[in-house]
Amino acid sequence: MIVFPMVGMSRRFREAGYDKPKYMLPLGNHTCFDYSVMGFLKAGRHDTFTFIMRRDFDTQDFVRQRLSALGVTNARLVILDEMTAGQAETVERGLDDVTDAGTTGITIFNIDTFRPGFTFPTKAEQGQGYLETFIGEGDNWSFVEGDGSDQNRVVRTTEKDPISQFCCTGLYQFATVDDFRWALDEERKNPSKNELYVAPIYNHLIKIGKDIRYTVIPKENVIFCGVPVEYEALTKDGGKKFEKKFSNFNK
Repeated sequence: MIVFPMVGMSRRFREAGYDKPKYMLPLGNHTCFDYSVMGFLKAGRHDTFTFIMRRDFDTQDFVRQRLSALGVTNARLVILDEMTAGQAETVERGLDDVTDAGTTGITIFNIDTFRPGFTFPTKAEQGQGYLETFIGEGDNWSFVEGDGSDQNRVVRTTEKDPISQFCCTGLYQFATVDDFRWALDEERKNPSKNELYVAPIYNHLIKIGKDIRYTVIPKENVIFCGVPVEYEALTKDGGKKFEKKFSNFNK
C-alpha cells in the first residue's frame, strides 16, 4: 500500500498569495498532485494507493478527477473532518480499517515531493522497514544514523536534528501495519517533537531489535515542491524543463 497524507494547510503557499493547496497547483501539463502519484504508477501497479485528505477545496472531487485522468483505479480515499497531531497520526487515521498492507507493506510519501521512476528496493535491502535518503546538509530534514555496515542498518532517526549526512526524501516504509501502529503508540507516550512525525517512530522499532534499513539515492532523483520558491523554480519556463527531466526518469 502506498499512502499519501495530504491534510496539511499549505500555510506558506497561502501566505505567498496562492488560493489553492499546493497539490492542486498547475505544473506544466499536469498538477503537482499528478507528479507525486505518477512516480509510483509503475512500481505500485499492484498496490493500493491511499489518499488521506480534508473536505476543504472540494479535494475529494479533485482527487477523483486527477486519478481518473491518470488511469488509477486501485485507490482508497479517506476523508478527515479535523486536523491531526502530525503526519504519523494522519497515516494512522488513513489505516483505520486496514489490517494487511500486502507484500510491500506500507510506503508513505509526501504529496509535495516528486520521485520519478521509483522502484522498490530488494527484499534484502528493505529489512523490516526502511527510510529512503540522499546525501545532503541543513537542518530541515529527517535524518538517519547508520551502523556503518554494508547492510545500511539504521541505529537512530531524528527530525530536524542533523545527526548525519543522510537526509530523508520523505519516503518511509513499514513491513506491517502492526509495526507502524505499535511504534506510533510508543512515540505518543513521550513525543520527541511537538507533533507526531514519521521518522522518529522508527526508534521504537530499533529499540526492540527490528531490522530497519536505509537506502541512498542521488539527490537529483528526488524533486521537492513543498515551499513557494521550489514550486516557482519548477514553473519559471512553464514547467518544460521539469517535465523533460521527469519523463526521462520514467522511460
